[in-house]
Amino acid sequence: MLRLSAISKTYPNGVRALQGIDLTIEKGLFGLLGPNGAGKSTLMRILATLQLPDEGQLLFDGVDVLAAPQAHRRHLGYLPQDFGVYPGVSAVELLDHLGVLKGLTNARQRREQVDALLHQTNLHAHRKKAVSGFSGGMRQRFGIAQALLGQPRMLIVDEPTAGLDPEERNRFHNLLSEVAEDIVVLLSTHIVEDVRQLCPRMAILSGGRVLREGIPEQLVTELTGRVWRKTVEKLEVPALRASQTVLSTQLSGGRTVLRVLADEAPAPGFERVPPDLEDVYFAALVGHGR
Repeated sequence: MLRLSAISKTYPNGVRALQGIDLTIEKGLFGLLGPNGAGKSTLMRILATLQLPDEGQLLFDGVDVLAAPQAHRRHLGYLPQDFGVYPGVSAVELLDHLGVLKGLTNARQRREQVDALLHQTNLHAHRKKAVSGFSGGMRQRFGIAQALLGQPRMLIVDEPTAGLDPEERNRFHNLLSEVAEDIVVLLSTHIVEDVRQLCPRMAILSGGRVLREGIPEQLVTELTGRVWRKTVEKLEVPALRASQTVLSTQLSGGRTVLRVLADEAPAPGFERVPPDLEDVYFAALVGHGR
């Protein structure tokens, strides 16, 4: 179990990246959803012990992570937004090298683990190819393989599906779901669909604060009867934005489809529609000042 208490971080330029983050994260997939600049990557770096918070406490399985970062790293796997690879080095060679850096000193056990991870990530057939030549999806799967070296008890993945095509995203989702059966997996993303498909629990982060937290289905249910939709001309949008709580707009056939949050029909022509997780996300951002 991972516990975050009052985690705060302000950068020297005055940007308050995190403001009193309190979260409890159990084994399985937990989604941290927020827009760019919400503070997600700062929080991921703190959890990975790559930087320190200004205030707060971080416990993993009862152990103070900030007091013993080296011990925490032995139980940690981390896939950042971007990671570099050595040019011309094959997947099997690079994983073996990273295994040594992670402290897997027994050569036979290290080879067995590397081989198992290449199979698990569906990269075994490409093991002798240079990782620098991998497609985006293959590189992300390699990133998961290196993060799982040493059998970590916690895995952090930061914006892992950005830029992947639908087929590769589904493959990556299946891999994450399989991995999360036995360990804590923290998924940081701005893609609502990733959280909807994968995460039994989630939190919405914006402006360095947790705006909402809970079970996605329950958060959606709270908006039942309060989401309305109408297709309008583009020229009508500014006036409706000024008078209504507009959650989102989307083009359809050259016209604009508005989704609005209201207890009663906001104006003639609006129809009540079932809410979804995207509505929860935008409602949280609107309530926070977006």
